[in-house]
Amino acid sequence: MINFINSIKSKGIKKIEKSAISEIIRVINRPEIISLAGGLPAPETFPKEIISSLSQKVIEKHWNTALQYGSTEGVILLRKIISDFLKEKGIKAKWENIGIVSGSQQALDFLTRIFINPKDNIAVEAPTYIGAIDAFSFYQPNFVEIQTDEEGAIPEKLEKILKNKKIKFIYLVPTFQNPTGKTMSEKRRIEIASVIKKYNTILIEDDPYGYLRYKGKHQKPIQTLIPEQTIYLSTFSKILAPGLRLGFYVANDEILKLMKSAKQTSDLHTSNFDQFIAYEYIKTGSFKKHLPKIINIYKKRQKTMLDALEKYFPKNFSWTKPEGGMFIWIEGPKNFNSLKTYWKAIENNVAYVPGQYFFVKPNQGKNTMRLNFTNITEEKIILAIKKLSEIIKKNI
Repeated sequence: MINFINSIKSKGIKKIEKSAISEIIRVINRPEIISLAGGLPAPETFPKEIISSLSQKVIEKHWNTALQYGSTEGVILLRKIISDFLKEKGIKAKWENIGIVSGSQQALDFLTRIFINPKDNIAVEAPTYIGAIDAFSFYQPNFVEIQTDEEGAIPEKLEKILKNKKIKFIYLVPTFQNPTGKTMSEKRRIEIASVIKKYNTILIEDDPYGYLRYKGKHQKPIQTLIPEQTIYLSTFSKILAPGLRLGFYVANDEILKLMKSAKQTSDLHTSNFDQFIAYEYIKTGSFKKHLPKIINIYKKRQKTMLDALEKYFPKNFSWTKPEGGMFIWIEGPKNFNSLKTYWKAIENNVAYVPGQYFFVKPNQGKNTMRLNFTNITEEKIILAIKKLSEIIKKNI
């Protein structure tokens, strides 16, 4: 039976069944592992008392619609309050142009279905988010990597790609990028927007971490510069709770219709009950009250990790120092093999993500790694970094 199933599997599923994400989750679920691998929010940041109170409020006020089938595009009250919510970011979006999805990962899947045929070209940063690579890979596109620097995608490199290739869409994470933590400056965003506008293509702007800023100035999304050419994605996973599986997107009328069609064939609609919790979370002011608590926890953990890296890591290694987000990107000397070292680290009950998984072309990023600091105590961060540095020194 196994051989028969293998013989009828699609090419798409063969592409993604050995996903790096699956391996990461398998490893980090082992209780003895100190994990710097997954991008999980800390349970301590989940507003359980608020959610409990809001759940009761939803039952009392919205029970007849919260427990019923709902609109594919999402609960109108939530879409309207997200429209107001986004104005603080500079995004002027009518509620009719906002759609709700079961996590922004679902939006990536739908956009892939809508736009990609096998062998189509799509442009992504090098490195880029593993989940996006997996979502896009199912439909077998040709990945075109955009060279990056300390601010992310380089405008001149993007323009060269658009000038020489037909690109279906561009995928960027401009704020606290996964995996590097890098953020584009305002100047860089203007330059990137100008290039995209010039070549009349589409940008998917993924913004899951924008509210997790620990210092510095908030940057307006690229969407504010080219709204008609941008599909903006965001999520409640980092500011409420990931288990609710609530994401949303902003898109023009035509793309919204296509997204609606894709979602109708998938799960019809996202949980109404969870949507009403998110609505009340914003409406009651609970979000603004709770966000500083999240930031306070993560800011301390990030500082602890950066201090530990400075104290224990070899001097020929370098790392990003993000102003927010969830990740730190480490680069070692050319002879450092992070995948080989990863297995040594697992033997010593420490996990991270080898950097090569964030590149779409082989033989890249072998000397890099991604560390997460959000879902681990400060004491364990210090212990893990100390252990990891000792392992690296023995294997380099």
